Amino acid sequence: MLELAGIIILGIIAQWVAWRLKLPAILPLLLIGLLVGPIATLYTVDGAKLIEPIWNGEKGLFPGDGLYYFVSLAISIILFEGGLTLKRSEIKNVGPVITKLITIGSVITFFGAGVAAHYIFDLNWQISFLFSALIIVTGPTVITPILRNIPLKKDVSTVLKWEGILIDPIGALVAVLVYEFISVGEGSAFTQTALVEFGKIVLFGITFGFTFAHALAFAIKKKLIPHYLLNVASLSIVLLVFVLSDIFAHESGLLAVVVMGMVLGNINLPNLKELLYFKESLSILLISILFILLAANINIADLELVYNWNTVFLFLVIVFLIRPLGVFISARGSNLKFNEKLFIGWVGPRGIVAAGIASLFGSKLLAKGEPGAEYITPLVFMIVMGTVLLNATTARIFAKLVGVFLKKSNGILIIGASKVSTLIGSYLVKNNHHVVLIDSNQKNIEKAKKLGLEAMVGDIYSETLTDDIELSDVGYLMALTENTDINKYAIDKFKKQFGENGSFRLINVDEMNDPENNPREGLFSHTDDFIKLIEAIRKYPAINEININDKSHYDGLIEITKIDDDIVPIFLKAPDGDMKIISSYNKEFNDISEGHQLVYLGKKFKEEEKTD
Repeated sequence: MLELAGIIILGIIAQWVAWRLKLPAILPLLLIGLLVGPIATLYTVDGAKLIEPIWNGEKGLFPGDGLYYFVSLAISIILFEGGLTLKRSEIKNVGPVITKLITIGSVITFFGAGVAAHYIFDLNWQISFLFSALIIVTGPTVITPILRNIPLKKDVSTVLKWEGILIDPIGALVAVLVYEFISVGEGSAFTQTALVEFGKIVLFGITFGFTFAHALAFAIKKKLIPHYLLNVASLSIVLLVFVLSDIFAHESGLLAVVVMGMVLGNINLPNLKELLYFKESLSILLISILFILLAANINIADLELVYNWNTVFLFLVIVFLIRPLGVFISARGSNLKFNEKLFIGWVGPRGIVAAGIASLFGSKLLAKGEPGAEYITPLVFMIVMGTVLLNATTARIFAKLVGVFLKKSNGILIIGASKVSTLIGSYLVKNNHHVVLIDSNQKNIEKAKKLGLEAMVGDIYSETLTDDIELSDVGYLMALTENTDINKYAIDKFKKQFGENGSFRLINVDEMNDPENNPREGLFSHTDDFIKLIEAIRKYPAINEININDKSHYDGLIEITKIDDDIVPIFLKAPDGDMKIISSYNKEFNDISEGHQLVYLGKKFKEEEKTD
């Protein structure tokens, strides 16, 4: 009981440490697992591990095959949660480079790492290619925390994010294929029996995943499952699909749950976001437990096995040769620049699927007496720890070195997706600004997307908003909802994260009637609140520009907007296209000369006012 409680407590502590240090959680989790596992044998009085998942085959926390079963079920839930995040609409916009990365890039990694492992460690081809299959995956659980804290160009962060999500099930499937070749092939990696087994894996995995996804969606839509049972019922169905598919075709369960998650994630379900939040929380807990268990299950003898220069050489070949080669070949002919390809080639940390399946398959093959199987788990863990440590500590520095680091975050986050927000957002996008709209109203988001805007359903009271790497280049925050409390809360909560260049909100009626105490973060002018903006747009749904001669001309135009309810100043546009948000405080602009433009919403200025 003490060991079980200790794993959970240590896991959550590791997650907190990772959050504080802005590191992938996998790093402190693995370190803790090693400290309480194999390394503990060096400092405990009796030379025993503090946590022993399996001891002499039949003792420990998970005697017999208990650890294998737990690892399999945990990975199935994690992969299902990953599948839920995959949206067809988002994948279409990612571009052909992603498709090439998860196909051509995977093939290059598979054969390149397999050949390297064979010749460096003198492993047989079967074990070498199982190792290479396991390190194909990168994984969002390790990439997302790294990218979240580095402001990058949107196309670079998007490529890395989607590669990590899409390649997880591909790597798992390839690893299952190689494992079947080894375990079923009776010494020959390419037998008819192994191919038949692989065919069964694909058939039953896709069939069960697709069928049960639609069955669960039907049950949710028809409200056959009460709301309070929805999350746990969904969890039980995921486990049922995994186990049932595995019964019909051994090792097909992982593919089944990934397919189920992907299908379910692309069906319009009212409770999908709530289901996703539950699965995310559960995945965090499982990842915390899993990594500590897997690291603790390694023995000192396993670490000594790879404690040599051959391991360093293999690591260098994978990181500095195979990964960049796969990226550059996959990105050939794309719009990515050389420095962007270089950065993508540098960032390739391995995660939970690699470590979990390596421990699972490695232990099974070792029990069967497969030559070289003892290398699988420690070699994969070495790649996981090495790549995570390397990328977590150097990604920001390397981004600055190669010139993909955004020195100034010019992206704009708009809270609220009303007609006001979409009109302003559309103008900014046309002027080459990255704009993201967030609203809790699904209909507002759908309208914004139809206008070609990047918009997402989000709750500003949720902690997960800051986790989205699509917002990594955001430096301006504009709260444009009709609710003053929401606007104020958004500014208070997110100004450090998203408002390094400025955080602004709409003023309310009380502030509008008291111009002397106008807040510094007030938007546009001290005579315009949400209602006046809506009225102006209703009559004149357009954003206009007017050339400015000098500071006095600008001041004169601003005075006109104060008495004309149908004209609202929003931006000061510099000759180079740079936009400055006009605030109701309106005392910060002094360097205004010919070439500047006043961007305003509503009715056009009269002809004589243009030349004043």
